[in-house]
Amino acid sequence: MARIAALGSGIMATALSFPISENGHDVRLVGTFLDREIIDSIQRTGVHPDLGLKVNDGVRAFQLEDADEAIADADVVLCGVNSFGVEWAGEQLARLMRPGQKLLCVTKGMRADEDGTLHILPDVLRSYFDPRLAEQVSWNAVVGPSIAGEVAVHHDTCVVFCGQDRADLEQLAGLFRTDHYHVWTSTDFVGHETGAATKNVYAFAAGFAQGLLRRAGKQDDRYVMYNYGAAVFAQGQKELRSFIALMGGNPETGDGLGGVGDMFVTSMGGRNVRAGAFVGEGIPFSEVREQRMKGVTLEGVAAIGVIGGALGPLTERGIIGADEYPLCRFLHSVVVQDAPLRMPWDQFFRDLE
Repeated sequence: MARIAALGSGIMATALSFPISENGHDVRLVGTFLDREIIDSIQRTGVHPDLGLKVNDGVRAFQLEDADEAIADADVVLCGVNSFGVEWAGEQLARLMRPGQKLLCVTKGMRADEDGTLHILPDVLRSYFDPRLAEQVSWNAVVGPSIAGEVAVHHDTCVVFCGQDRADLEQLAGLFRTDHYHVWTSTDFVGHETGAATKNVYAFAAGFAQGLLRRAGKQDDRYVMYNYGAAVFAQGQKELRSFIALMGGNPETGDGLGGVGDMFVTSMGGRNVRAGAFVGEGIPFSEVREQRMKGVTLEGVAAIGVIGGALGPLTERGIIGADEYPLCRFLHSVVVQDAPLRMPWDQFFRDLE
């Protein structure tokens, strides 16, 4: 029996407790300072209030002040904190983790230096560790199309565990695999993490068509805007593959679960798509952020801010061309400058012969 502890008790980290515990392993959910009510609910009733499900018997919940107890002897530590808290998580994990433990990062996103240099989040977490400890921890992540509730209720889900050591990945995958949670492994760590982060950029644009239809009063018409959405999706996939190559990964990774697969499921709905729909209706994004969706966590918008914001410095340095990533550049102008929704179609698909 393995011991698995998760820092962060959000819906995805909690959903992952289902396959692990069903395989007979000891699971501990550790709440952040924002998760106190979640942990209280699990401790009192067994129910995760946001997921709306009772966790499996044997899954234990710990408040943050008890994190040392939960994590000290764990074999595997999950980082389930959202991308907005990754620096905080790095500080905590650097204090809590021990040599020989395996980290599995659930959090998706990127960070950028002032010169546009992009970093995957496991590297951001690692930067907080003492170098000697960092060398003695196994660094890994999970990517792929995963709606948390579907994982928890046993809908078939296919994911990739990525990292640097094949043996570690296979050991981790064996802890999680069930007849409904299907795990592949890959050592294209950078490629998969880049795809998982950049897919959030393009999921925001998936809401535009819904908003455009509502704005025109055609949301109930027979003919909708699948053509529009498909073209945006295709350009997004081209740019996602290019980002993977830029970061040093295998661009073919973008064609699988950690790229187009994850982008598809994220584009099917959720908070980022809803925000994009408001923009499609003609509402400036600043109003969406400050009024329509105030206080709502928007991972896709955060990704646009970081990744889209890095394109200018990268262009100035000559790392990329001014005509590359036109969709990401446009989305950045929408969320940062309140640019109106005028899709730059003529800048897309320029490599076609």
